[in-house]
Amino acid sequence: MVQCQGVAHFSIPVSDLEKSTKFYSDVVGLKLLVTDGKRHSFMDAGGTCILLCAEDAPINREGQKDLVHHAFMISEEELAKAKAHLEAHGAEVLYEEDREGGTVNGPRVYFRDPDGTRLEFIKLTSYDTTPH
Repeated sequence: MVQCQGVAHFSIPVSDLEKSTKFYSDVVGLKLLVTDGKRHSFMDAGGTCILLCAEDAPINREGQKDLVHHAFMISEEELAKAKAHLEAHGAEVLYEEDREGGTVNGPRVYFRDPDGTRLEFIKLTSYDTTPH
């Protein structure tokens, strides 16, 4: 068996690289590392590389399930301001909830990026790595 040591990066498809790079920087709070302005923007999320990849629209096709999303950890203080911050930047806020007793726990708010990709801000309170 291969022993995974962590996540080096993950990719998010976007239809407008410039617009999405600005959104992920200004709204989500990622740091732009480098972009070629055409195909890729490499961004940092607290030590994890997020790669925005230019793809043809539509990114989120009809009938796609909303279970697929990307979660970004933020502080309790930032979470308290998150909904107002998202709304001020025109992001579609879906809902808020606080889950405990599962694998990934904590209060969170779900929202969408410009292509409709579902995102999450979470104040991670616990992460249960015990196999069930």
